[in-house]
Amino acid sequence: MSAATDDTEALLGALRGAVESGDGALVVDGRLAPERRLMEVFGVGRRSVRIVLEQLEAEGLVFRRQGQGTFIKPVPAPAMRTSGLSLHTSPVEIMEVRREIEPALAKLAALRATPADIEAMRRLAEKGSQAQTGAQYERWDSAFHAKIAGSVRNSLFEGLFAMIGAVRVEQNWKVMREKSFTPTVRDALVAQHLTIVEAIAAREPDQAEAAMRAHLSRVGDLVGTSG
Repeated sequence: MSAATDDTEALLGALRGAVESGDGALVVDGRLAPERRLMEVFGVGRRSVRIVLEQLEAEGLVFRRQGQGTFIKPVPAPAMRTSGLSLHTSPVEIMEVRREIEPALAKLAALRATPADIEAMRRLAEKGSQAQTGAQYERWDSAFHAKIAGSVRNSLFEGLFAMIGAVRVEQNWKVMREKSFTPTVRDALVAQHLTIVEAIAAREPDQAEAAMRAHLSRVGDLVGTSG
């Protein structure tokens, strides 16, 4: 493992702990310290900070607003916790819900995403193309889909998306994706991601919706939930 990777993993662990504990040195009034401050505190470069913030956003711990900073997501109310829900659902049900919600999010993103949002989507898709394992790909895939959800700027939609993501984690989704991962599969899924992004960038909501639906159908086939 390279020194850069070590730095990123150490920073991820430190910030995850700070976010979850509300550490007053790094979290003030629900907002994480600015990127420059994190660089100074941890002695890392801007690229490492941004990679870690993207991962925290994909995990549903934070959300970012251009020009405003990185905010801590509120702890879900007890009725919204997923530990019990995950015991009564399945990968098939997860994909059924994703096929209904995420095409709608892509459609709205084509109407609402900012140029900065779209650039971030492209960057996350490209990161996925560099993944060498299923776990690495899942990291960037999750961040990509989370970015689309966040670009809609609808708190209820974001909450639903975060709940689905949490259930996916508890259902050990990464293990299923690891089993289906190959460079060929990765490249095909990344190509679909880029198709979604281009439809959003072109402000074509119906095309964005259809592209996301096709993508999720392919994902369902890969993890055996296309029924």
